[in-house]
Amino acid sequence: MSWPKFLFSRNRMKVIRRFLDRQKRQFDRVRLGVFELALLIEKAWSKGRKWNVVKAYTLFLKTQGLKWEKPKYTPVERIPFIPTEVEIDELIAGCSKQMATFLQVLKETGARRGEAFNLKWTDLDFAAGTLRITPEKGSNPRIFKMTPRLMAMLNSLPRTSDKIWVYKSTLNLERGFRRQRARIAHKLGNPRILQIHCHTLRHWKATVEYAKTKSILYVQHLLGHRNPKTTWRYTQLVEFPHDEEYVCEAAGNTEGAKKLIEAGFEYVTDVDSVKLFKKRKTSFLGS
Repeated sequence: MSWPKFLFSRNRMKVIRRFLDRQKRQFDRVRLGVFELALLIEKAWSKGRKWNVVKAYTLFLKTQGLKWEKPKYTPVERIPFIPTEVEIDELIAGCSKQMATFLQVLKETGARRGEAFNLKWTDLDFAAGTLRITPEKGSNPRIFKMTPRLMAMLNSLPRTSDKIWVYKSTLNLERGFRRQRARIAHKLGNPRILQIHCHTLRHWKATVEYAKTKSILYVQHLLGHRNPKTTWRYTQLVEFPHDEEYVCEAAGNTEGAKKLIEAGFEYVTDVDSVKLFKKRKTSFLGS
């Protein structure tokens, strides 16, 4: 009897097996008491991890026509860490060419690690400057406009197969990322960089775009969420001042105006042949 891959990640199975080995019990995939005991005794697990494992194990039992009296756990909601864009750019700049390009994709698209990892060269259209994301976790597919920087980084990579990345698995990629992140954090003397994970860039992208647009539907489409409730959490990470304070910028030509609009500024009026733009001041609560 094999475990369906969609129920358990490799890391989760490793944790379960390691615990049961410590208890000197054979890993029995059907014996309910052993698994329930593991969940109740393993105090090192957070409530969120227990909740995830219980959910996955319940789905597995359902495929076998079995039931169990599952323990109840409520995951603790935490405000995710939101780094500054400077910190993200410093991390990307210090990484290897492959890792830096992978992180730049995450930064520009807000894609999940697995979605970005599964990218193929055929998902890129350099003529149109677009990148196509194939969803996971039941999300919606998305197409993103690539910046010239990202296109240059992708074009500099060798094309040895239909896949973009050289990493054999997401686990292999994660190990390389952690090593490079630790080296960069030590070199820059900034321990905050150690708090940046691949998924952190998804949080950052969603938070920045909501601060720009104040549109939950836009962020929902950006992230590929089917349910707006999943996206709603990001509204808690942006604080809009009650007195409606604004940042004001001026543009003397079309290119300058275009950059301001892309940065989330709104046109206000013309003064002395100069166009004035405004953007509401915001702050990120997770940083």
